[in-house]
Amino acid sequence: MDLRSNYESLGSINFKRLSDDQAKAIHSASIDILEGVGVRIHDEEALQLLKKNGAHVSDGNLAYIPAVLVERALRTVPKRVSLWDQSGKRKLKLEDYNSYFGPGSDCPFILDHRTGKRRHALLSDVQDAMKVCEQLPNIDFVMTMFIPSDIYPRDSYLKQMEVVLNHTTKPVVFVADNLQDCRKCVEMAETVAGGAEALRRQPTIALYDEPITPLVHHKDSMQKLLYMAEKGLPCLFIPGMKPGMTAPVTWAGAMAYSNAGTLTGLVLSQLKREGAPFICRGGAMGTPDMRTMVFAYGAPGGRGYEPDLARFYGLPTFGLAGCSDAKVVDGQAAMEASLTLLADALAGANLIHDLGYIEAGLSGSLQLLVICNEVIGWIKRYMRGLKIDDENLCFDVITEAGPSNGFVTADHTYRHFREEWIPELSDRQNFQNWEKSGSLTLQDRAKIKVEELLASYVSPVLSNDIKNQLAKMSTLNG
Repeated sequence: MDLRSNYESLGSINFKRLSDDQAKAIHSASIDILEGVGVRIHDEEALQLLKKNGAHVSDGNLAYIPAVLVERALRTVPKRVSLWDQSGKRKLKLEDYNSYFGPGSDCPFILDHRTGKRRHALLSDVQDAMKVCEQLPNIDFVMTMFIPSDIYPRDSYLKQMEVVLNHTTKPVVFVADNLQDCRKCVEMAETVAGGAEALRRQPTIALYDEPITPLVHHKDSMQKLLYMAEKGLPCLFIPGMKPGMTAPVTWAGAMAYSNAGTLTGLVLSQLKREGAPFICRGGAMGTPDMRTMVFAYGAPGGRGYEPDLARFYGLPTFGLAGCSDAKVVDGQAAMEASLTLLADALAGANLIHDLGYIEAGLSGSLQLLVICNEVIGWIKRYMRGLKIDDENLCFDVITEAGPSNGFVTADHTYRHFREEWIPELSDRQNFQNWEKSGSLTLQDRAKIKVEELLASYVSPVLSNDIKNQLAKMSTLNG
């Protein structure tokens, strides 16, 4: 398959790690958990929705969800979710093996590319991240990447949303602390989109909603899920799952356990509003390294299984790649970022996030982010299908050149040589020219690239009226 647009599948090379029979077994185990173990629901509206539709509730808030509710939800949930940019172009079509890439949302630290030092992130770092993301061709959507330490926590998510909407036109996956934050963030996006109905028809945003554990759903998470469903806007419902700690250590058990939580969110979203767009987890970090108790972002772990399970349901997925457990942008960071990106792309995870993360998700690096952009270009070219026709077999060109192998000056070469992947950061000079040009490493070139992008950034055109409205709305009293 050729790449005909920026929202089509990466290509013809995909794989399955989970057979249909295995997916059925995990699904069956998840239903057994919902019916036999139950889910703690810390929200009255969610509990009443379940009760009214046949779920049994005991011990105050322990809900036992019958299979029939899951089956009904799977019939009404959309099998594709699309996201648009601020100009009204559909940029992401989340289905099948279509993969798109972006950063994460919650690094408390940044590895400053200017100083090489780790420090607490600031709101200006969120702004710089958006400036870089806006210009990188292989970054398809944005998350804020950092948690700013210089903003009062009460206003933090709203200030981040203001920065994002002011500095990028790309689709946004946003995070909100509670229902009040979520409402404000949606209202800000509606202001930019031209109203609530305009945003619903062409959503530029999706909420990232993460319950504490698969079988404990707190009030804030439930309220945000139901609000997004009521609005008809996409919600990524990703129950927290740490194998060996908050889930079984074996991947089959962890997936069944986690999937029970995902199906709970799916049922509630569809009970609130049939046809509400819903995105489930499709990527996983590794189990904790028991020597350090650090969760391994760069480990192979359960990669590839969850996208297969989501496709078994026909649901879009949220992936996790382009990240590393390294503390600096070194060989380990490049290796783990590249391997995780390739693995998630081959598995067909739809929204692949956490690009540029190091230190197991505690720090973010703009240098690694631009390296990931380069890696994705390599992956896209690798996964592009082979086209076989007269033009590409080019028998006439071969006949004309004959045994002399003289193809450098052929018109056919001129027509096609740009189709190959041409890197920006990777060095292909000979050794002497590399030395003459400064003996720069990949890290050096990535640092220079970040500075070039920050210097060349041009702000998206928002009217002063909209900017003023966003500024007013980005405080709880606005």
